[in-house]
Amino acid sequence: MMKSDNDVVITGVGIVTCHGVGIDAHIALLSASAAPDAIVETEKFAPYPIHPLPEIDWSNQIGRKDQRQMENWQRLGVFAAGLALDDAGLKEDADACGTMDMIVAAGGGERDINVDTLIVDEGLKRNDREVMLNEKLTTELRPTLFLAQLSNLMAGNISIVHKVTGSSRTFMGEEAAGISAVETAFYRIRSGESSHALVGGAFAAERPDMTLLFEAIGAHAQGEWQPLWSRADGEGGGMITGSVGAFLVLESRKRAETRGAKIYARIDAIEGDRGAREDGKFEQRLERLLAPANDSAETVIFSGASGYDAVTGREKDVLQKALPKAALRGFGGVTGHGLEAQFPLGLALAALALNGNAKVPAFDSSAETPMTSAAVQAVVTTVGHVRGEGVAVLSNDV
Repeated sequence: MMKSDNDVVITGVGIVTCHGVGIDAHIALLSASAAPDAIVETEKFAPYPIHPLPEIDWSNQIGRKDQRQMENWQRLGVFAAGLALDDAGLKEDADACGTMDMIVAAGGGERDINVDTLIVDEGLKRNDREVMLNEKLTTELRPTLFLAQLSNLMAGNISIVHKVTGSSRTFMGEEAAGISAVETAFYRIRSGESSHALVGGAFAAERPDMTLLFEAIGAHAQGEWQPLWSRADGEGGGMITGSVGAFLVLESRKRAETRGAKIYARIDAIEGDRGAREDGKFEQRLERLLAPANDSAETVIFSGASGYDAVTGREKDVLQKALPKAALRGFGGVTGHGLEAQFPLGLALAALALNGNAKVPAFDSSAETPMTSAAVQAVVTTVGHVRGEGVAVLSNDV
């Protein structure tokens, strides 16, 4: 692929998962000789396992006064965004931050768990649940709660803390929000509308209201942790969520090279889509999204599969049919599923793997084969547990 001034390159990676804070912990994960031990909390939210936050010193990126304005969902995003800016060497560059696009994928914020619990308990006793719900919502919720739930608060706090004050967009819509956020940044830079962007998201798994949302459709795994591709025989729906923060600094090649920035990888193609999944439509759509990828032993697939029984097996079948020579790696099996942050997380891991010429270890040795060659191309997929699909193709041809 010919190089162009408008190539979209990754120059900053900010990443937080259960495996640690920052790029070093995750380079170690991607270059290890064997799959990592699962880091899972099984007691606190029993019977639902989750991948918890690592130990974090929030004050490394966020002042104490600003921390008090946020819950962990926002702190995670603001912290990871700061890591990405630091990594790109732009944190103290006022001009760069002042003209930087910011595109965030976010869900809802703080909820009143006591009111949620009250409503669920009352729903077990009454049949007029619509009437009961209106009663409780009008009498139990405090008015300020609605302000705390605003999805664009993460972007607002990034602007306040890190002085990123160019254009700002926030996408909602579960996994598809993360796909659309990165896709939008990519095409703005490639078309010349933008030269640099901060893009990403965060997800706090340690929130009972989020577990309730997945359990409501029978999607969350129960009991002990199992490898991603091996969950069909386990209890529950197969999803195990993880607390994740993932942000990237994307730049045009011209801007990055002019300032002498380190380039991790080039994004060659990216596309998101959504639609019905019955009658083979899902398979046809995913095959089309995978078309830009090369099938070779030097290709690693970072699958963002959620583990949800209904669709994870179908994704695996498509990937192995479309790219049989490539090494499949279901990263959600070791980080947990990060919902809005899942796609940015996949790109962050792919960029680190390509930059490090990694032979990424199998995360589920019962279903994934060892890599025989260092990765020179990475394919990142995210298939929403209910809807939405996205694929990105990255290369180290920088």
